[in-house]
Amino acid sequence: MDLAHPLDGLDDHPWPASSHAYGSAEDVPGLLRALCGPDQDAADEALSELYGSVLHQGTVYAASAEAAPFLARIAAAGHRTADVMVLLGGLAESEDEHGVPPGTVRATVAAQLPLLLPSLAAAEPDVRRTAAWAVSHTRTAGIALPALRTRWAEESVPAVRAEVLSALARLDPQAGTAVAATALEPSQPAEVRMAALFARLDAGAPWTRAMHTAMLSLLPADALRSDLDHERGEPLVAVVKALLSRGHGPEREAAFALVEAALRNDQADVRTEGLRAADCACMLSRSAPPRLIRSLREAAVDEDSVIRVASLLGRLGSVATPVADVLVPLARRNSDRVDDHADRALAALVLVAPVKAVPFLAAGLGRRPWALDAAAGIRRPADFVLPYDNGLLDAVRDRLSQPESLSGNEPWQLMTLLRDWGADAAPVLPELCAALPRFPEAARTIATIAADCAPGERGRAVTSLRAAAEQGALPAAQALYDLGGEPALLLGCLEEALRGGVRGLRDAAAAAGVLGHQGAPLVPALRAALSGSSGDTTPALDADTALAEALWRVTGKADEVIAVLDSVFTRAEHNTWSRWSVVRAARAAALLGPAGHPLVPRLTAVLDHPAQAPAAVLALLAVAEPASLDRAALTEAALRSAESDADAVGACDALEALGATDMTGEHLRRLAALADGDARVTRSGVETGIIREDEALRNRLRALAPPPEH
Repeated sequence: MDLAHPLDGLDDHPWPASSHAYGSAEDVPGLLRALCGPDQDAADEALSELYGSVLHQGTVYAASAEAAPFLARIAAAGHRTADVMVLLGGLAESEDEHGVPPGTVRATVAAQLPLLLPSLAAAEPDVRRTAAWAVSHTRTAGIALPALRTRWAEESVPAVRAEVLSALARLDPQAGTAVAATALEPSQPAEVRMAALFARLDAGAPWTRAMHTAMLSLLPADALRSDLDHERGEPLVAVVKALLSRGHGPEREAAFALVEAALRNDQADVRTEGLRAADCACMLSRSAPPRLIRSLREAAVDEDSVIRVASLLGRLGSVATPVADVLVPLARRNSDRVDDHADRALAALVLVAPVKAVPFLAAGLGRRPWALDAAAGIRRPADFVLPYDNGLLDAVRDRLSQPESLSGNEPWQLMTLLRDWGADAAPVLPELCAALPRFPEAARTIATIAADCAPGERGRAVTSLRAAAEQGALPAAQALYDLGGEPALLLGCLEEALRGGVRGLRDAAAAAGVLGHQGAPLVPALRAALSGSSGDTTPALDADTALAEALWRVTGKADEVIAVLDSVFTRAEHNTWSRWSVVRAARAAALLGPAGHPLVPRLTAVLDHPAQAPAAVLALLAVAEPASLDRAALTEAALRSAESDADAVGACDALEALGATDMTGEHLRRLAALADGDARVTRSGVETGIIREDEALRNRLRALAPPPEH
């Protein structure tokens, strides 16, 4: 092949008929020309564009396979070889393939190995290094392994040698383990020893004292990271994660011992790496927090380290109460002015020891946005309520009396606090009523507080809400109905809202449903707001589901509701982002009870989707003939959802509804593993709530399991 002309045949290919992440691949020839052209800025831009189109966030396409031979020739011809090798390796590595048969792109890159393998002997170390990484991802051991073994025998540059070892282990884990055993020796370069540790871990080799000693000796290890392995950008974290994933006591203890040693190290850089590893351990392992909490306290040796520790302590919640004292000096500092470090320490203290935190939050309210967010914002765990405090209520009243000083999320956060406190917050009603014109969200808070107040206070609240509702404020009309049962103003506001387009339809429909038969005047508007078969966007699907639910609650007529929900299920099949729209439709179907029986095929069809299965199980239990249900299959679907953390809370709801009576022995074993295993079931969600939610889920799962027989 004439490498002097790597783009020969480029224009013979029907690129416009091919596709990548942004549609037609007609732009690919121009990008390939720019990539090997003389203009370096243009080449940089072309490389970036190719990453965005043929390897978009790790996904590959038909055009990815079609571009691979030209990319290989460009690399072999010496045009930005190292950069192009990384792109080719990424194409081969990807398992997220869109519009092509599985393995197509990787096979196409593998077919270019005769062009790629010579780069293992290139003069430039970075070309050799990236070539080793790229060829190993083709998974073509028969061709690539001999060349990699030759490179290993000849290579002297540590970074390249480390990548070659990783490549050998990727293609032949057992052979890589044998090579890695010799590469762990202290005489070997640090990069090579780090690669050897990962090679042995990946092959499942036991974690030995020699490996443990080697890992500790390599700390701080961040400088040893490979820029080609994004999953191991933090080596100590990656080792701890690998050990914990094995699920065995000795490896778990080894992981904790590594973390503890790092947290207690004299070097600040090592402690920082230890803190990140502790964070990882606590998010993955239920036994990590009580084991590591004291070491976390010891790592907080100065202000900067307290701030680094604070975030994790906040997520640990009450588990960290014994070490809350480490946060107090910083949390109470400078309450009369903005102080970011004090704010972050107080945010953690709010979640760890809320009673201690309340007076500090009262003193700094308006100057502690992180702390207020932890107490009442999006970072607040779902089950968290800040204790009532007279001093904090006075501070809230003072803030509300200066509405012009409130901005961002603070008004909403203050309202959340007040709703949590209910009637205890009654003294704030005058300030809330005065703020209502500026902050419509105050209406809901007024109704919540006034619901249990004395008649005089309740009456004044109703008067304020009615005045706002008469001006067309929907939140006030809703609150007025909740508090006083007055539907007339709410009906008018809702009819207007239902004509306002997709945005806001879900909330308006939900409010209409609450009216029940009193919402009958809204039925024409509810029907008119349906998108029919024309809308398959997520907002349109969700709005139609909410409208269907409202129609059911208002009319009690199942036929039209079933037709709408059936349409939602059909349209969701064409929207790759619709999984939660299907969940919402399934939940609406469950409300129909036996009248929703025609939706059984739709619900059954989504049982294989872990995120959708729990809602489908609950809906099937509500709408299907009980004798027709395969309860073991439903249990299996719910367990799979919990095990994959697709919808762990929903899965628990479904398992509770099913009960343990029809569980097989295998089901009970898996249920016990979810309840009592060390691995967390909840691993995603709002960061500050993951650990709390997992502990709550654990208790629910334990209650499901039948007691052991004696």
